[in-house]
Amino acid sequence: MAPLAPDPEVTALLARSRRLGSDPRNTNYAGGNASAKGPGTDPVTGGDVELLWVKGSGGDLGTLTEAGLAVLRLDRLRALKEVYPGVEREDEMVAAFDHCLHGRGGAAPSIDTAMHALVDAAHVDHLHPDSGIALACAADGERLTARCFGDTVVWVPWRRPGFQLGLDIAAVKEANPGAVGCVLGGHGITAWGDTAEECERNSLHIIRTAEEFLAEHGKPEPFGPVIEGYGALPEAERRERAAALAPYVRALASQDRAQVGHFTDSEAVLDFLARAEHPRLAALGTSCPDHFLRTKVRPLVLDLPPAVPLDRALARLKELHAAYREEYAAYYTRHARPDSPAMRGADPAIVLVPGVGMFSFGRDEQTARVAGEFYVNAIRVMRGAESVSSYAPIEESEKFRIEYWELEEAKLRRMPRPGPLATRVALVTGAGSGIGRAVAHRLAAEGACVVVADMNAAGAAAVAAELGGPDKAVAVTVDVTSEEQIAAAFRAAVLAFGGVDLVVNNAGLSLAGPLLETSAEDWDLQHAVMARGSFLVSREAARVMTAQRMGGDIVYVVSKNSVFAGTGNIAYSATKADQAHQVRLLAAELGEHGIRVNGVNPDGVVRGSGIFAGGWGAKRAAAYGIEEERLGEFYARRTLLKREVLPEHVANAVFALTGGELTHTTGVHLPVDAGVAAAFLR
Repeated sequence: MAPLAPDPEVTALLARSRRLGSDPRNTNYAGGNASAKGPGTDPVTGGDVELLWVKGSGGDLGTLTEAGLAVLRLDRLRALKEVYPGVEREDEMVAAFDHCLHGRGGAAPSIDTAMHALVDAAHVDHLHPDSGIALACAADGERLTARCFGDTVVWVPWRRPGFQLGLDIAAVKEANPGAVGCVLGGHGITAWGDTAEECERNSLHIIRTAEEFLAEHGKPEPFGPVIEGYGALPEAERRERAAALAPYVRALASQDRAQVGHFTDSEAVLDFLARAEHPRLAALGTSCPDHFLRTKVRPLVLDLPPAVPLDRALARLKELHAAYREEYAAYYTRHARPDSPAMRGADPAIVLVPGVGMFSFGRDEQTARVAGEFYVNAIRVMRGAESVSSYAPIEESEKFRIEYWELEEAKLRRMPRPGPLATRVALVTGAGSGIGRAVAHRLAAEGACVVVADMNAAGAAAVAAELGGPDKAVAVTVDVTSEEQIAAAFRAAVLAFGGVDLVVNNAGLSLAGPLLETSAEDWDLQHAVMARGSFLVSREAARVMTAQRMGGDIVYVVSKNSVFAGTGNIAYSATKADQAHQVRLLAAELGEHGIRVNGVNPDGVVRGSGIFAGGWGAKRAAAYGIEEERLGEFYARRTLLKREVLPEHVANAVFALTGGELTHTTGVHLPVDAGVAAAFLR
C-alpha cells in the first residue's frame, strides 16, 4: 500500500513555520507556535472531522517536522468552553487536551493549544519577536500599539498563557473584524489569516511595522551614556580575561548542580554593559515568559570595571553570588504556595561582566547557548521599550507563577534522562584519529561536551563535525609540545563550554628501533610528545580544575609497554613508563582537589590506529616476519583471550574510569590488551 500523500494544510503549515522560525527577528529558539485547521477523516467511523494541527510542546518552529505537530479534533476542543471551570482552575484544561487528540495525536499539545483552537481563523501564528515584545513590555504599551498599528492590531492585557488567554484573544478578534492580530502585554504577538500565506504575511507585517516604528520614533541612546572605564576591552584582551574568569564563574553557577557554560561577547551585550542604565534594567529582569524560563528572573551583574585586577573581580563575584542566592531564595519564599514545586536552585543562569561579556549556563551546551541568546533578545527588548517609553516587564509574582508553574514542572519531568557524563566537558588530545577519535565518540555518546584536540586541524574538525557540531564538540589545533598551544586549547575549551572536567592524554607516536638504531632525535621527539606533552596538558588541566572546584578526571592512554620490558622499542617504551608514573604522582598530588588520575594500558591496537597507519605497523610486521595486514591477528593470537583490541575497547575503558561508577578509584592502570601475562601489574 502506497503511503498517504501529506495533507496540503500540513505541508503549508510546516513551510510557513520553518520560514518564520528560521529568522531570529521573528521568534526565538523553541519560542512561539503556529497552527492550521482543515478537514480530516475519523479513523474509526470514516466520517469527516475538522482538525487542528499545531506545534507541540517543546518544539522549535525553525526545524519543525510533521512529527512535532499535535493533531486534535476541533469539535472537542471547542466543546471545552462548556466545561471550562474558570481561570483559577484553567491548568486542568491541559489534561483535557489529551481527550481531544485525533488518532494517536502526534506530539504533546502545548499550553497555547487553546489560543489556536478558539481563535476563529484557519491559520494562527503566535510569535515572540523582539520588536513586538518591546511594545508589549513598554510602560504604555497599549497606547504605543494603537499609535503604531491603528485598529489593525489590538492590545491584549497580560495574562498567563492558558485557556483564558485563548478565550481573550478569540473575543478580541470577534470584536475587531478588521484586525489582523494582537500584541499580548508582557508576552508577544498573535496573528491570523484565512490562508497560510495571509497568516504569514500578517505576522511579518506586525513584526516589521513594529521594527520600523521603534527605529523611527525611538531615541538614539536608550541605555544612557557610556560609563567611564566600562567600555569593551580590546578583543584579544577581552577573551583572555573571559578565559581567566570562566572556570571561577562556572563554579559559582554550579553550586546546586553542575552546569555547562557558554560565553558571548557580542556588540549588543558589550554596549549594554557599558551604559549607565544597565544596572537598573538588569535588576528589572527579563520579560517574555520564554525569556525568564531560560535566563531566570534576573542576571548576576559584576559591578566593577573590566580593568580591575582579576583577584578583586573574583572576590566581588563571590560576594555578589552569595547575595544572589539569598535574594533568589527570598523571591521563592515570597511567592511559593504549599503546592508549588520545590526550588530548583538559586544559582544564576546569566552572569554579566562589563567590558568582557556574558556567561550563560544550562544542563547542556545547547541550553546554555540558548539562555545567552534569550538574554540578548531581552537586551533588544529593553532597548526598544526604553527608546519609546520605559521598560516595564510583568510583575515578579507573575514571573514566579510562570517559573514554578506545575505545567512547566511536568515538561521538565518529560525530558530524557541525562547521560552519565552530562554537564562534563572533556578535552581529548590526539582525537583526530584512532584511539582518540574513538574516545571522543564514546564520551560524547555518554553526554559529555568534547574538545577535539589534534595537530591535524582537518582531522580534528572532521571528528567534531561527526560528534554533532558546536553544541556537542569543538575542534582545536594543538601541538602538545607547545606550552602556548596547550594554553590556547584550554582557553578555547573554557570559552566554548565554561570549563574542563575530563582530560584524556592520548597524543602519541612511535619511532620503533633497538638501542643502537635509536637516534637522540627520535628519543627526544617521543619524550617531548608523550612524557613532556602529557605533563604540560595535565598541568593546564589542573589549573582549570582547581579553579572550578568541581573535581575532575585525568586519564593517560599509556601502554602495555610501560610495564613490559620488550626489545626493539626503547624510546617509546621508556616514555610510556614515564607517563605511567605521572599517573601515580598526579593521583597523589591532586586527590585533595577531588581530581582523579588514572591510566589505560592498551596493546596491539592496529585497526584504526594513527600510530600504526603512520608506518609503525609496517616496521612491527617486518620485525615479526609477517604481512602488515595480519598484524592485528598476530597480536590477538599472543593474548590470553585471543581477541584483537580495537580503539573502541580503549574508549570503553576510559568511560569505565570516568562514567561515575568508579568514584573512589584513582592512581590505577587498567589493562586493555586482551590478556598479556607478561604485562600483568605487580
